[in-house]
Amino acid sequence: MSNVRFTEQPLSEWMRNRGYESDIVISSRVRIARNLQHLAFPMLATNSQSEEVLAKLQDVLQDERLHQFGQMHTLLLDELDELDKEVLVEKHLISPNLANESRSGAVLISEDESLSIMINEEDHLRIQCLYPGFHVQDAWEKATAVDDIFESHVDFAFDDKRGYLTSCPTNVGTGLRASVMMHLPALVLSQQINRILSAVTQVGLTVRGIYGEGSEAMGNLFQISNQITLGQSEVEIIDNLHGVVLQIIEHEKSARQKLISESRLRMTDRVMRSFGILSNASIMDAKEAAQRLSDVRLGVDLGLIDHLSAPALNELNVLTQPGFLQKTFNEHMERGERDMYRAKLIREKLGK
Repeated sequence: MSNVRFTEQPLSEWMRNRGYESDIVISSRVRIARNLQHLAFPMLATNSQSEEVLAKLQDVLQDERLHQFGQMHTLLLDELDELDKEVLVEKHLISPNLANESRSGAVLISEDESLSIMINEEDHLRIQCLYPGFHVQDAWEKATAVDDIFESHVDFAFDDKRGYLTSCPTNVGTGLRASVMMHLPALVLSQQINRILSAVTQVGLTVRGIYGEGSEAMGNLFQISNQITLGQSEVEIIDNLHGVVLQIIEHEKSARQKLISESRLRMTDRVMRSFGILSNASIMDAKEAAQRLSDVRLGVDLGLIDHLSAPALNELNVLTQPGFLQKTFNEHMERGERDMYRAKLIREKLGK
């Protein structure tokens, strides 16, 4: 498989599948942060130290145990242009931090793109596993297996009292961030979302937008993740997230059932209006596109639309991002131009 595919194909292989509760949980992700012992962390490292980290971690790829996760492909950030980096961020294969600030940065990506290993990001090593639907336990088991392979080759920075040491104090301890991306339109429409999300923060979890910390929750998509990495074991973190997400799923299902039973005509009108606007608009900004696509996704999940699939909507969500728009039409675009081409692309895709 050519490395070019990672920046030219909008839909990762893992995104083509529908996992457990995938009408509400879009994806599950586990990320593990690690640093090498006796080497300066990335923010303080010299170029030669960063190159040494890259060489040490790339050597681990020779371990045959990694073959169980498929062929791994190496992309060096210095060899990518800014647009390709933006596209990798939009596909959640690298972080904005790695795209913008790393020295001797690289990402190792599996064939199906469900496993990406970032080198010289905020920490020396970030292992990330992605699954469709609600499979946070599976993502954790895969991530920790990869972590064990790396730890058999290199010594990680570790303190007997504090656990794994990381650049950001909020990751010290387990170095584990587990998250699920949830589509919660019914809770938003029924004005229950603030109460639910407020309760989430009371149990050691946090809510972010689709690209993590500092990003906006557009299109009724919310990323729920653990906030505590110190003082809890990995199993406790996963179990806490799992239990809370199950409750949110039940609240969203109940809200959807109430909307369709009490306001079916109104919901049908909302969904079809959004579909009609997406199918005919000449200009569409990112925020409106996300909201309209959220309405259509809800319509698919409620059985109000039967000619669209979840993977098709996943693809549209990626294709309409700024980087992919420019990649698709092979030209640099200012904001106004992107809005025009976004509308054009959506019309073409829905027309098919």
